[in-house]
Amino acid sequence: MIVTVFSGKGGTGKTTVSTNLFNVLKDDHDVQLVDTDVEEPNTHIFFDVQFTEESSVDLLVPKIDDGKCTRCGICAQECQFGAIAIGKKSSVVFATMCHGCGVCKMVCPEYAITEVPRSIGVIKRGSIFREGDYIMGQMNTGELSGTGIIREIKKLVDPKRLVIIDAPPGTSCPVLESLEGSDFALLVTEPTPFGLHDLSLAVKTVRALGIPAGIVVNRDSGAFDGIDELSADEGIPILLRIPFSREYAAFYSNGELLTDRVAGLRDAFRGLYESVKGLVR
Repeated sequence: MIVTVFSGKGGTGKTTVSTNLFNVLKDDHDVQLVDTDVEEPNTHIFFDVQFTEESSVDLLVPKIDDGKCTRCGICAQECQFGAIAIGKKSSVVFATMCHGCGVCKMVCPEYAITEVPRSIGVIKRGSIFREGDYIMGQMNTGELSGTGIIREIKKLVDPKRLVIIDAPPGTSCPVLESLEGSDFALLVTEPTPFGLHDLSLAVKTVRALGIPAGIVVNRDSGAFDGIDELSADEGIPILLRIPFSREYAAFYSNGELLTDRVAGLRDAFRGLYESVKGLVR
């Protein structure tokens, strides 16, 4: 089973949920933790990861032979990302804007375009408790999108294992790539108007993808009932409430797992997993 943890906005606690869920399941499940938040991966901070592999992720970007190019401009017209500019005497490829789709090469009537690899980031693999139970990606500084890295990470996911994916925040392309193929989505939110707004976007996303989902409310103080109302209206259950606590925040800021420090939360996260199992059809 693949469970993807994501949130409509950053800072709600999806990494808290991902790491603690992994922590309580690792002893009696063959579980794999995968960090696809490639702009700022941080799940490895909470574990003593023994990294064993690192590989570059390359994107094929166009290289234009100005000797063959007739400046027809078809490649620039067909590029949906504005990555090519054709001048009277030469052409320019804006490599960081290229998504590597290959359309420019396909439409060039003069066969003046070849593709060359350009590194956009790395994938690291390692072990926490079992061989190969941790995977993370990291995007190179200055890149515009980590979707290509996430796509390569997903090829390494072991479908025979229980997989927990810590996805990027938001509802953009990297999140959709992380959710692809998931059996269940855990939507992490905070009990505020901002959290409610972004949770509603996350709900629309899983609805569009046809992925069953449940809600985790982090920093719950009981003072805001908007999340409960959305849960009832959408028919998406609240599976776990993590109380608002300065002590919890202190543990997190020190890189400590709540399920190792707070009595009762280990059973709460085990209950979360049992609830997820019951909702996966």
